[in-house]
Amino acid sequence: MTARPGNSASAPRPTGELIELAAPQERDRLLLAPFAMHGSASRGRRYPEVEHPYRGPFQRDRDRIVHSAAYRRLSAKTQVFTGDLGDYHRTRLTHTIEVASVARTIGRALRLNEDLVEAMALAHDLGHPPFGHAGEDALHRCLSKDGGFNHNRHALRLVTELEQPYREFPGLNLSIELLEGQESRAAKATTAERPLLEAQVVDAADSVAYDTHDADDALEHRLLTMDELLELPLWREAERRVRKRYQALTGGHLRRAILHELIDWQVSDLLAQAQARLVDWQITSVADVRRAPLIIEPSTELAAQKIELEQFLAQRVYRHPQLLSVRRAAQDMLSSMFAGYLAQPELLPATYQSRAAQIGWPRTVGDYLAGMTDRYAEQEYTRLFAQAS
Repeated sequence: MTARPGNSASAPRPTGELIELAAPQERDRLLLAPFAMHGSASRGRRYPEVEHPYRGPFQRDRDRIVHSAAYRRLSAKTQVFTGDLGDYHRTRLTHTIEVASVARTIGRALRLNEDLVEAMALAHDLGHPPFGHAGEDALHRCLSKDGGFNHNRHALRLVTELEQPYREFPGLNLSIELLEGQESRAAKATTAERPLLEAQVVDAADSVAYDTHDADDALEHRLLTMDELLELPLWREAERRVRKRYQALTGGHLRRAILHELIDWQVSDLLAQAQARLVDWQITSVADVRRAPLIIEPSTELAAQKIELEQFLAQRVYRHPQLLSVRRAAQDMLSSMFAGYLAQPELLPATYQSRAAQIGWPRTVGDYLAGMTDRYAEQEYTRLFAQAS
């Protein structure tokens, strides 16, 4: 019988030696700049583990985040606009993926550790509660006597305590470098020691993403017009650059071209500024990065234009009556749920009830609510508390 194409009987037999698997340390040595964070220089993990033969420490971080429950839940959490307005706009997950995309581009151009950049980007918003910043503000008020609520700090709690996929240790046991990067986001304070360049890249990429895409979502939902945005220097300059190449663009094609230009312009500016600072400040090691002023920052002119855009968005989009109405409803719901679970803690899952002895009921309830998606919070509110309120 003649073997069919693809049948193992006709497949060529391998000859010679097996290919050698790429060693993470050797790959870092060949590709990364001296001021990048090399995997071999990692300070390890809180709970020591055997090194993986073909995945570096930061690739393992990235994989653990992608496979976490907290990461999956981002798909059903608000970025700026809730699902009631449609399905075009960004969720917390799509925003996270866009940040990772921009950050990897910057990291690769500067020969930084892309695995660490991507892991930090994918983790940076894990701690957001349902309903975006409206939910965060509500939980912060509910926990005002117990340390408040900060989504960056909650992300650290998630990856060090609340996620429980392993028997050997609590949390995801991520690298010290990734945890320090997230801690720098939570601290938001100037210290003598600066974050790694990989962490600086993620912060800059986050700014690029939300400055561009929040405006795009607002245009889609007709909370803004193109003419209004073109009154701002940042958008006006982006349009001018687009018109030099494509004079006849109109409508959606023009809008998308401007959005692409805004991202490319901001990334190019960040790279040009970083190149100059790395040379001028003689940055040749991670230790130099730690001592220097922030390196991954936009030029003075572009930074001023970004601030103007952010102030405009804060006034015209984030405080739009339609969003404020949704915001108030979400905050009232979470506040009612917080009070309801405190009054009836037996409604909490057993794993959360057992944590209360160590951290107290208010923080336990806050942790439980913060882990909910928008949809699940609405369902649980309707099921347990709607009649009482």
